[in-house]
Amino acid sequence: MKIAQVTLKNLTTDLAQLPQLNEIKPHLILVFGYTAHFADAQLQASLATHFPDVQRVGCTTAGEISPAGVVNQSTVVTALHFDAVTFSVAAAELTSMEKSFDAGANLARQLLAPDLKAVLLLGQGVNINGSDMIAGMVSELGDRMPITGGLAGDDGAFTKTYTLSNAGISTSQVVAVGFKGERLMFSHGSFGGWKPFGPTRKVTRCVGNILYELDGEPALAVYKRYLGEYAKDLPGAGLLFPFEMLSDARESLGQIRTILGIDEAEGSLILAGVINPEGYLRLMHAHTNDLVDGAEVAAKASMEGMTEIAGQGLGLLVSCVGRKLVMGGRVDEEVEAVQEILGEQTVLCGFYSNGEICPGYQLDACSLHNQTMTITYLAEKQ
Repeated sequence: MKIAQVTLKNLTTDLAQLPQLNEIKPHLILVFGYTAHFADAQLQASLATHFPDVQRVGCTTAGEISPAGVVNQSTVVTALHFDAVTFSVAAAELTSMEKSFDAGANLARQLLAPDLKAVLLLGQGVNINGSDMIAGMVSELGDRMPITGGLAGDDGAFTKTYTLSNAGISTSQVVAVGFKGERLMFSHGSFGGWKPFGPTRKVTRCVGNILYELDGEPALAVYKRYLGEYAKDLPGAGLLFPFEMLSDARESLGQIRTILGIDEAEGSLILAGVINPEGYLRLMHAHTNDLVDGAEVAAKASMEGMTEIAGQGLGLLVSCVGRKLVMGGRVDEEVEAVQEILGEQTVLCGFYSNGEICPGYQLDACSLHNQTMTITYLAEKQ
């Protein structure tokens, strides 16, 4: 496996770097970048011109990740050449949030094959129920198929995101890559580092990913009360105070939910994924050191059993935009921690997202996460 990478800051001048990626004769191009770049026709046209026979997949971000650390308002283009691994790419339209399950199932049916080993999934980051999209894929592929990836970002605005496939750049598509081959090495790790605070609250009314009531009160009113002065900055401030999901027995489900939007008229909160209607929620917060420690746990999990690697490896990092806001100027620290564990032979790429897709920590079944560092390690055996 060979990997080459360029970072584009100014499309007008930097697109001239793209041809150098052809030196490794790539089979797959991963593109993670700034929303303004994806909205610019130059990017799509240049990718099609320079890589006419190469599959191109990607999405917009709330910050881009490369071996140099975290950058903003840029586009990182990573080219992959495989010696033995094969893959296929699928794209599906998502016309409304209510169709998220159907879109996921559609993707899965396109990828389904006896030799399918793992899936990389990228979804739009707004107007989507990420949990339902994953459930649609699992309904076709089974709950033991490794599925990782994330939901596109837009710098925390939660208004418009883009995905990329060979069909073009779209605000309404979900995209997936299905990997095959006996020499494929595909592993993952996901962990948060957030800590709960305050009382446990009973979910008394919710529909899908919309939370209407906690303990019989309008959910928005309860949430604002706990946020205090931060409440004026909603929904953006919700990234700093996500919910931990608990079962009906008040046991942690290992999942966190971020607030994507609020409805003042309904007094409701719109979360990134579905909520257990019989369960409980509890607020969470974090400090930078906790989040860096969480990234290290995820990195170590992704490297378990990784031996006899041929050539370079790819570390695809998908971290939540909420973590970036908490860490501020120290955000590079979680990327540095991951690089140290994955090693210098591992090329990093990835993005800050509106949701992370991965099996939970030490679990098989894939689910939607918020506020985690999720790592996918991709390489080939010798």
